[in-house]
Amino acid sequence: MENEKLIDKVIPAVMKFVNLKGVIALKDGIMYTLPLSLVGSIFLLLAQIPYKPFNDWVTSILGDQWTMPLMQIYGVSFQIMAIAATMGIAYAYTKNEGHEPLTAAILALVAFLGINNSTATTLINNKSVVVTNVIDKTWTGGQGMVTAIIVGLIVGAVYSWFLTKKITIKMPEGVPQGVVNQFTALIPGAVIMVGTMVVYIFFKYGLNTTFIEWIYKVLQIPLQGATDSLGGAIVIGAAIPLLWWFGVHGSIIVSGVMLGLLTANGLANQAIIQSGQALTMANGAHIVTAQFLNSFVIMTGSGITLGLVLAMVVKGRSGQSKTLGKLALIPGIFNINEPVTFGFPIVMNPFMFIPFVIVPLGSAVGTYFLIKFGILHPFSAVEVPWTTPPIVSGFILQGWKGAVWQALIIIWSCAAYFPFFMKQDAINVKLEQEIIASNHEGEHNTLDV
Repeated sequence: MENEKLIDKVIPAVMKFVNLKGVIALKDGIMYTLPLSLVGSIFLLLAQIPYKPFNDWVTSILGDQWTMPLMQIYGVSFQIMAIAATMGIAYAYTKNEGHEPLTAAILALVAFLGINNSTATTLINNKSVVVTNVIDKTWTGGQGMVTAIIVGLIVGAVYSWFLTKKITIKMPEGVPQGVVNQFTALIPGAVIMVGTMVVYIFFKYGLNTTFIEWIYKVLQIPLQGATDSLGGAIVIGAAIPLLWWFGVHGSIIVSGVMLGLLTANGLANQAIIQSGQALTMANGAHIVTAQFLNSFVIMTGSGITLGLVLAMVVKGRSGQSKTLGKLALIPGIFNINEPVTFGFPIVMNPFMFIPFVIVPLGSAVGTYFLIKFGILHPFSAVEVPWTTPPIVSGFILQGWKGAVWQALIIIWSCAAYFPFFMKQDAINVKLEQEIIASNHEGEHNTLDV
């Protein structure tokens, strides 16, 4: 009864937050940056292959500039991540409101660039020179992610409000729809641009800075610090399985809300490498990044359930466990565990609550301290597709130490899930035997008749 009361209170509150327009737009919109990060990671990995003899061999043949084309693609993928995010969020918000979304995305781009400087300072012949009419990539990548989220949500909401309230220029019937769409966007577009100019003036002449720089100092740095702390690692490690246990897609919610900050952490690490410094904690490297989450906290799926699947395959006695274990093994290796989450089931199952939460939580804390104490190195901006199997992803991101650590996490998963699985499996065996006995009794009654 107490559990039911808790569930009745928690689930509505969680669902109310999850279904907020801004949260949905953030979750959907930030996903538009994934092709940039995943494909860009390939070029970045090729430019920084973690095997010095190979790099030296290639340099001896092609010279020091062999990485330039690869880094060019890195620059137009990772270093414009904030631009992609602000456009994607505004697009998703407007689309979810039922309006034509491309114009909103373009207006978000205009607003994002409009609140930034169009000048940059560089050195020419050892002299500081101000260059005009440029887009400063300092703020279009990781350092601009929080601003991108704010701008994308505001532009999407303002644009949608005008269209929902029909505060637009109305065209006569017979005008092509493409033309109608552009005139429809004029009033909200003008308001958004005027608002952008007002914000620019206030921060430029009032505070002698820009909105994006102010947000970075006042909001993004503290938020990155919070996510990058031990407390941040614990919250991430526990929140995802906790939400999943209540039936809410925890990885999508947490990733959608925090991916911008985690990506910013990874890009900040990459900036340390690009500056010629070693990627170490002493040089300001971040621990908790997107790779930390995807490859070490939710590897083999939320709850790191591969240990449970292996227990079903090896020691399962009930027909349900034997069958489900065989079906879930291959998807689990590729980080897909919905068959286990809903088929075992784990959702709302009191026997599975403890291991489902403590396994990823232990992995998060362990990975945090291994990086903090220098056993594993902080992550660069290189990412792997989320379906990359464990051991392989660990090797790509961390070398042999990462592969070994992922293997140890799987062993930890097996040890943590095993006693709880055996209890649940015994219950399943008893239920199956009762069903069989009931069916046999029904057959005998039929024969007697």
